[in-house]
Amino acid sequence: MSRLTRPFRPTTPRSAARLAAIRAALPAPGAALAARLGTVLARSPLARGLRDDTGAATAEYAVVIMAAVGFAGLLVVILKSGEVQSLLTGIVRDALQSAG
Repeated sequence: MSRLTRPFRPTTPRSAARLAAIRAALPAPGAALAARLGTVLARSPLARGLRDDTGAATAEYAVVIMAAVGFAGLLVVILKSGEVQSLLTGIVRDALQSAG
């Protein structure tokens, strides 16, 4: 193996420190490719579509309204049951008797 092809091995602490400083200053081997790929993906139509917030508030309102309708339907089912009706009737009757 010639001197030009074999890896450099530091022999003194000072050369080891220099080598570490040089390696720290160099970018990671795939950093340039990752940066370029990130730029390409950020400019893609899919990424632009994902960043677009048009209609987001309308969709949130629709979800809230559907949840409210579901909750109202659940309340109607619960309040129509015989046990709840008799319980509510008893509460109202007791309140009217104690007030009057």
